Amino acid sequence: MDRKSIIVLVVSLFLMVGWYWLVNRLYPPQPRPQQTNSVVSATNPVFPGTNSPMTLSGISTSGLSTGALVQSDTPEQLVVVENDDIRCTFTSHGGALKLAELKKYPESIACHSKNGFSTNKVATLNARAPIPAFVLLGSEALQGDGNFTLTKTDGGIRAEKTLPGGVRLVKEFQLGTNYLFTALVRLQNASGQSVRLPRQEMVIGTATPLDLHDNTMTMGLQWYNGAKVELIGEAWFASRGGCVSREPRTEFLAGNSNVFWASVQNRFFTMIAIPPTNAPAPQLLARRIALSPSSAAEIAADPKAITNQFGLQTAFLFPELTLAPDQTVERRFEVFAGPKEYRTLDRLAAKFGNNVDQVMGFDVGFGGRFVGFFAKALLLSMNGLHTLKVPYSLAIIVITVIIKLVFWPLTQASTRSMKRMQALQPQVKAIQEKYKDDAMKMQKKMGELWREHKVNPAMGCLPMLIQIPIFIGFYTMLRSAIELRGASFLWICDLSQADTVFIIPGLGFIPFLGIPAVGFPMNPLPLIMVATQLWQTRLTPMSPGVDPMQQKMMQYMPVIFLFFMYNLSSGLTLYWTVSNLLTIAQMKVTKANDPAAGGSRNSTPLKSVAPPPAPKKRSK
Repeated sequence: MDRKSIIVLVVSLFLMVGWYWLVNRLYPPQPRPQQTNSVVSATNPVFPGTNSPMTLSGISTSGLSTGALVQSDTPEQLVVVENDDIRCTFTSHGGALKLAELKKYPESIACHSKNGFSTNKVATLNARAPIPAFVLLGSEALQGDGNFTLTKTDGGIRAEKTLPGGVRLVKEFQLGTNYLFTALVRLQNASGQSVRLPRQEMVIGTATPLDLHDNTMTMGLQWYNGAKVELIGEAWFASRGGCVSREPRTEFLAGNSNVFWASVQNRFFTMIAIPPTNAPAPQLLARRIALSPSSAAEIAADPKAITNQFGLQTAFLFPELTLAPDQTVERRFEVFAGPKEYRTLDRLAAKFGNNVDQVMGFDVGFGGRFVGFFAKALLLSMNGLHTLKVPYSLAIIVITVIIKLVFWPLTQASTRSMKRMQALQPQVKAIQEKYKDDAMKMQKKMGELWREHKVNPAMGCLPMLIQIPIFIGFYTMLRSAIELRGASFLWICDLSQADTVFIIPGLGFIPFLGIPAVGFPMNPLPLIMVATQLWQTRLTPMSPGVDPMQQKMMQYMPVIFLFFMYNLSSGLTLYWTVSNLLTIAQMKVTKANDPAAGGSRNSTPLKSVAPPPAPKKRSK
């Protein structure tokens, strides 16, 4: 690789890291239009099983599709139902689930209390969402005045009201175990004549941030179409991607009678709605919405809180229907509202099928199922070690050591090959000079040289290429592994977050490293990681033909990774740091015992072979 190629590579990596930041500076995104009382889409969608667009004949469309709940003047009634795992708060405004509190999980980790990042609250789902979960939206024909009668039952709650036109709407919620509950929605025509109802938008929940400091980058919704899982996040609504800034999207619409389940989630917690397997939901609709603002007391107590957070409101869409007199339509959903813990979700998948465990997101990232396989294997290994009373930090180190031992022979062969290539560098340069005008001949002679001295040039990068899927798997796994939340190591109090020891105020503007409106976090572990990687690069033999300038540039390439890793999970940084240290130790051992490096006392080192003399010119 020549100097120009190295420069192009460095510039490309910097552009990859800072592209979105640069585009947003040059082309600021346009503000999202305010929602109005108009139909969801300019065109009427065609629902499965029909050949014509949906119509709303006989029903007023004045209040349709804003995704808003009819305002009620009646005071709100709140009823709480709870068990050992979850506390559910139901509201009479909409007759639905307003808030789910996960009693065994804190909202944030206590070690950041000095910086104002910790509260005494528990983790929540649907927090500050303007629309409760399992509200039926569409028009006044589906809401009336929006006020329901709540009745507490044995382990659950019942919400009911009579809609305009004489239709009785009843919702029954029953808490189960392991963060499960059932939701039953029943529409019963109690009048003496047929009633035509518009399409129904049943909200299954809103993806909301973890707390007031969550940047929402890991927040999103997922749905399963029977073949694969699709993840829609903040980047989709912001229209990120491509070379130009595009107008942000406000709605996501998908499905063709194949919505087997859908979920709203943040980094560690999720709410999944699962229709019966033989009756998947027709379509899925999601909106990017503003959340209820923080109170003045919350802002005063925590000036670093993010005040413009948003949510992703998600709903099942059902087509219009006509109810005959005394006819009843009933829809039942199994709902999981809890942590994204693989063992729990794996049991859920075994119970309901349809790959519900893919909510973990292992198979929807870079590398798909191939990388997802490594992510699952690494998570199961880490959890297996933890069941043996091994702390999660030590489990990461043990897994890293095992990976290094597995690849030890390959890495050792690579180091030896690179050392031998260094020893043959004079001959390589002589061949390059002699056959500089004949590339085919040069490649042939180079191949003969490698074979003669049993050197494989590909061995230099092979170990790194093989370990890339494992590293991406580690990244994918640690990004959402709730098991690491609150796990400590030395000065690190939470392996799922960066190892911030203090924050320097006023430096949040630093691209990629600073936290806007907060400051510059001082994270020691990424600095240690880069230092060990620089050390490793200096010990790594350079390929023949690399000039000193290129060698210097390659040695400082690890600094670029500082921008990638600085604010990521410290568990991932711990893995990379330990991996660097083990690689350095292996290089030292290989050098001490390899004849090519001149390190073995009982072996004769491989000496640099002098280049062959240039052929003499024949005298005329």
